[in-house]
Amino acid sequence: MANIITRIIPNTLTCGNLVSGCIATVFALSGDARMALLWIIAGAVFDFFDGMSARLLNVSSPIGKELDSLADDVTFGVAPAAIIFRELQTLECPDFLAPVAEYLPYFAFVMAAFSALRLAKFNLDTRQTTSFIGLPTPANALFWGSLLVSRADWFESSPLMVPVLLVMICFSSWLLVAEIPMFALKFKHWGWKENELRYTFIVFSAVMIFFFGIIQSFWMIVAWYFIVSLCSNMMTKKAQA
Repeated sequence: MANIITRIIPNTLTCGNLVSGCIATVFALSGDARMALLWIIAGAVFDFFDGMSARLLNVSSPIGKELDSLADDVTFGVAPAAIIFRELQTLECPDFLAPVAEYLPYFAFVMAAFSALRLAKFNLDTRQTTSFIGLPTPANALFWGSLLVSRADWFESSPLMVPVLLVMICFSSWLLVAEIPMFALKFKHWGWKENELRYTFIVFSAVMIFFFGIIQSFWMIVAWYFIVSLCSNMMTKKAQA
């Protein structure tokens, strides 16, 4: 009986992630981006603990891996795309986009497709065991949710922000599958050596959350994560040259 319970714990947590993503999508489409973001955060918590529990209990399975990718695409692909979709529906389009204005919101779901592609690549890419190549889907989802909840006024300030938002969707989608190495918060040991980047990033994140709050700070933290990853890659290549 204990073995059966042990085996179903990770998949149960993964299903919690999936349900959180479904609820987030409903809130997003109803126009409540803040609640949608909170459920995305809940999904991220489930996502963190399902993998951890599978490793600790030594019950990883192929079906768990596939279920995890499905849940992640809903929570970190469809849900944030739905937030953007709803935001695009409310924005005033510039005149040159007026003929296609009613179709533009659907462009947001391109990001959900690229999220699925990123997850499929991750499952097959043996290079991503200790780090990431491309922006992780949870980071992308938290960026968009936080940005549109805390800084929606930026996009509502001018009709010209609509094409800016569309370009940002394209750039974000590209980052998901780009061949850009990005560090992961995975510790082989707890010492300072070889973990300087991780500890520095954690301290920065804590400071941002302290001053701006969890909801408002996520988009800045993810943007900083991307910048730090790029700088780290440049320094590594320079040292190897």
